[in-house]
Amino acid sequence: MQRLYDFLRRHPTGVDSFWAVLFFGFSMAVVASMHEGTTAALLATPCVVALSSAVALRRKWTVPVFWLTVATGLYQLVIGADANFYDFAMLVVLFTVAASDVPRWVSRTALGWGLSASALYFLRNGVDKSNSATDNLLFVVFMMIPFALAWVMGDSLRTRRAYYAQLVERNQRLEKERAAQAKVAVAAERARIARELHDVVAHNVSVMVVQADGAAYVMDAAPEQAKEALQTISGTGRLALAEMRRLLGVLRTGEPQESEDYVPQPDVEQIEVLVEQVRAAGLAVDFEVEGAPRKLPSGVELTAYRIVQEALTNTRKHGGPAAKASVRLVYFDDGLGLLVEDDGRGAAHELYTDGGVDGAGHGLIGMRERIGMVGGTLDAGPRPGGGFRISALLPLKKR
Repeated sequence: MQRLYDFLRRHPTGVDSFWAVLFFGFSMAVVASMHEGTTAALLATPCVVALSSAVALRRKWTVPVFWLTVATGLYQLVIGADANFYDFAMLVVLFTVAASDVPRWVSRTALGWGLSASALYFLRNGVDKSNSATDNLLFVVFMMIPFALAWVMGDSLRTRRAYYAQLVERNQRLEKERAAQAKVAVAAERARIARELHDVVAHNVSVMVVQADGAAYVMDAAPEQAKEALQTISGTGRLALAEMRRLLGVLRTGEPQESEDYVPQPDVEQIEVLVEQVRAAGLAVDFEVEGAPRKLPSGVELTAYRIVQEALTNTRKHGGPAAKASVRLVYFDDGLGLLVEDDGRGAAHELYTDGGVDGAGHGLIGMRERIGMVGGTLDAGPRPGGGFRISALLPLKKR
């Protein structure tokens, strides 16, 4: 049944043609039974043909069919034909015009023509003098009612269709917006995961490399120091694995995984532990805190930790073997200030200018993205006299 309904919806002209054939048959039967004679039947036949054609083509060529109907009505007025069964097609065409997506002036013209048709017919065929003027007027108004109802029903259908089309268009637009927002959210999440992976891998692997080099250097001369270095490598590796498992768990399920290897997000208090870890890896670091330490928003604390982590990693990578670094945290009333400096060789210019032409410098790009997410500011570049400086201000409230 549904297939038949869908087929009929796809072929409206075919459906209209079927009804037009039935309409033509009934109309010709009415014309053949006219008591006025053969002449009246012959004069009425063009009306039947025209109005039957109008019914068949009303949805395919709505405006031309309307004017054909008007011409047919004028023809009936000229020949003085009485209203008959086939004139019902005028109501069908009027309904179709009002319901179709035609210019509004055409729809209003159709309404005006429908309302005036009964008055013109009444004037053409003469006033019944046996009735009072009030009765004649009521008769004209009564004849207008079917045309008015046909137009109102068609216009209501047109309004409902327009409203439905608007809802469909709005739903499609919302779907596209949701898809676009989902893509943005996925891209942002991928960027966040990439930053986390970079920070975890770059820092911990660099510590492991330094410790491995040191262990190889003192393996024969100082076995105990080599053992400590290997233990540091083992602990750092486990920490890196735990962090990566946490991130992979977020990628798989969207939520942190609870397990014995779960590592909570680092905060400002763990910066001192980070500094000690870097010192153990062989980099001299001065650590200083100014102001009254207090609990900060988790996003600010994680950003502060990652910035210090990345800055010290860059110092080990680019500062040279004799480089020294300093980390300074300053608690303000409205935010947290970070200053990480070193006296090493510093990084190449391309590494701190938007990633560089060679695609390097992802760590500093990650810093800018992190700070931008909490509404902070970052200044990174070489120090006067040598070395590198990273200065950041993290507000307590996002700007």
